[in-house]
Amino acid sequence: MSKKRLKRQVIKKKLFNKNRLVILNEDTFDEIFSLRLNLMNVFVGLTTVSIVMIALTTYIIAFTPLREYIPGYASTKLKREATDNAIKSDSLQRELEANQAYLASIKKVLTGDLETTRLSRDSIYAGQQQDASSVDLSPSEADLKLREEVALEDKYNLLEKAQPKVSLVLFAPVKGHITEQYNPREKHYAVDVAVAKDTPIKTIAAGTVLFADWTPTNGNVIIVRHSDGIISVYKHAASLTKSQGDVVKSGEVIAMAGTTGTQSTGIHLHFELWKDGYPINPTQYIDFE
Repeated sequence: MSKKRLKRQVIKKKLFNKNRLVILNEDTFDEIFSLRLNLMNVFVGLTTVSIVMIALTTYIIAFTPLREYIPGYASTKLKREATDNAIKSDSLQRELEANQAYLASIKKVLTGDLETTRLSRDSIYAGQQQDASSVDLSPSEADLKLREEVALEDKYNLLEKAQPKVSLVLFAPVKGHITEQYNPREKHYAVDVAVAKDTPIKTIAAGTVLFADWTPTNGNVIIVRHSDGIISVYKHAASLTKSQGDVVKSGEVIAMAGTTGTQSTGIHLHFELWKDGYPINPTQYIDFE
């Protein structure tokens, strides 16, 4: 018989050799429990118990809330809060990008830079708007009487259905001599109107103040947003009477004329007019003289 075969027989005999596990009473030596087993049974039993324990642990970790008590595993509440924070972070990121676009648009209006891209009308956000629900819009007795008189006068008017061609009338911010005309070739997107010091500067139409502050190059600057995508810019003012977010009426004083900023060459108003992000010639719509 070869040595390998003999060795296999010895191992097989040890594995299947039956043994008896006996539990005795220490005082009386009476047999309480006995179990007949061999090494193979012990190995199979331990392996089965280990597999069952591993499967049970995996099930608890994967499908039960008990996994929250295991170090290293996040709770459901924590995951929910993390998801909410991610959504809020994304919203804040979009809001930050919109604010950056708004500031970039205002910067282009201040500097007159049109080489990179035009102003985006969607990026110009209105400031604080007046709540229309708080305004009493009901007509007075005098208004009702005037309406009746106009209705009677226009009853047989052939031009009754005529529609006005101009939806917005622009008020002259100041009256004076134009010292420099609108010249887009020289990147002068404005008209310079010579006036006396501390001449009241008035808004050309009703709107909301987008910007009102001092800048090194243009001095005191105020920008007003009007309807129909129109923005008016007033530069080199001696002082400002309105702040950002204020709602102004047509012809209301918003600043006093002066000569502030490094680019100012004398007491005058540097006035710009923008429509849908493009500069336009103010003299085509406003009579300054």
